[in-house]
Amino acid sequence: MSSLTQIPLLETERLRLRGYQLADLSEFAAMWTDPNFYRFLGGKPQSEEDAWRRLMGLPGHWVLMGYGYWAVEEKSTGRFIGNVGFSDYHRDLTPSIKGIPEIGWVLAPRVHGLSYATEAVRAAIAWGDANFTQKRTVCIIDPDNAPSLRVAHKFGYQEQARTIYKEQPIVILSRPKA
Repeated sequence: MSSLTQIPLLETERLRLRGYQLADLSEFAAMWTDPNFYRFLGGKPQSEEDAWRRLMGLPGHWVLMGYGYWAVEEKSTGRFIGNVGFSDYHRDLTPSIKGIPEIGWVLAPRVHGLSYATEAVRAAIAWGDANFTQKRTVCIIDPDNAPSLRVAHKFGYQEQARTIYKEQPIVILSRPKA
């Protein structure tokens, strides 16, 4: 993949997957203080400073890797509700997933249960299938995160391994490119 300096805009029936805006910080930081949000993401809240650093780093994947995460905006309200996309964080994992696009999604708890994750992941996977040269993508999910595991399985992600990452159990799932 070549680098991209502008994040592509993707639209679904109810969502807009777009680049990040400074105005996203308040909603982004609020997500990281909600236990229903972070319980499967390390189990600890993040300060606004940490959320800011995380938000600032997300566009960097697009610049350096040619892919990354989109901000997810609810069309009906115009509000930032989370992010979805691909990364390569060079995670220290066995088996290694370095060099394989890793899909991930996180949405504000207030929109859980509305099938937004399914809608956003479908759009991201379609973009990935059209743009990646790699033969597969992966994701890592906490084994207790049943809703995310259901989303992954809907799109053909199958368990590849169970391992420990940052002292927490995770499931590595893999999906061949369509």
